[in-house]
Amino acid sequence: MARVDILDEKTIKITVGLEDAVSMVREASLGIGEYASEIVTIYEKMPEFHYTYFCFYAYDSARLFERMLGVDPKMYTSFSLDAPDSFFYSLYGGMAGLYEEAKRRETK
Repeated sequence: MARVDILDEKTIKITVGLEDAVSMVREASLGIGEYASEIVTIYEKMPEFHYTYFCFYAYDSARLFERMLGVDPKMYTSFSLDAPDSFFYSLYGGMAGLYEEAKRRETK
């Protein structure tokens, strides 16, 4: 389960693991229509980050991320993310599996 440590009133540190990526993929698979644009964005943009990092907020694709956290990082002016490579590889792999269906639904 994702851990969110509040460092001060403006700063949080987020720690996630492989199981959190699986949770995000599961949520996306249950709501492909709702999350279609995020699935497509993550799949298409993640290679630019060599699959080991992703900036959810740069591409307006943070709803799945925030749902997994249970807290809104935008309430803070600064946050850091500590995630193993397995988190990002699994997230990308899951989005790759959902991509074709999400792409069809995104354009409707």
